[in-house]
Amino acid sequence: MADHNGMPDNPGDPEHTDPEATSADRAESAAEEARAAQASGSAEELDPTLESDLEEALADVEADLDATEDGAEAEAAAADAASDAEASAEPTVEEQLAERTEDLQRLNAEYTNYRRRTERERSQVIETAKAQVLGHFLPILDDLALARQHGDLEDGPLKSISDKLVGVLTAQKVEAFGVEGDAFDPEIHEAVQDLSSGSEQVIGTVLRQGYRVGEKLIRTAMVIIADPAESAESATDAE
Repeated sequence: MADHNGMPDNPGDPEHTDPEATSADRAESAAEEARAAQASGSAEELDPTLESDLEEALADVEADLDATEDGAEAEAAAADAASDAEASAEPTVEEQLAERTEDLQRLNAEYTNYRRRTERERSQVIETAKAQVLGHFLPILDDLALARQHGDLEDGPLKSISDKLVGVLTAQKVEAFGVEGDAFDPEIHEAVQDLSSGSEQVIGTVLRQGYRVGEKLIRTAMVIIADPAESAESATDAE
């Protein structure tokens, strides 16, 4: 029975409750009615309909709890799946570009080192081959040096040949070394006799000049070792 404003006379009656009410509210309402019935002593047992409503409400509460737990587990599983998917996701374009850039930089550095090493090795091979070829001219220079000592290169065709050969070798950066008075160096000087008496040794007499092209040694100088104060003439007299 409703009053003039459309509201029911007993809004708390289960017949007038909102069908969308939660199962927890239904359970609480059923429990309150059960306690009221027991307190009034109107019946020794609960009304079967009230008992049925109470059991149904409790069953709904348990179902809601199970659904809540299942939802929480599903949400956690979804979060884990999203995390795994993010971890296993393909790298972004920026990451791929950075990786390719590093690869190109490393490859460029390796190629630069390879090119420098190849050029250095090629230069060494060229210098070695050049020194071997020029070394075949050294006996001719030795003969020309003897001819110069005897005055045979003052004029004539032999002088012209000597000048041309020396000019060619000089253009190839062939240099003679081994001068009397220079400090003795066992790396470039070959000593055939040692007339020195002290710790300091110099070249007393040059028996055969040494030659080098650039930093490459072609032939060692053959010398006699003497003391610094001793002249080449005294070293020759000592022989």
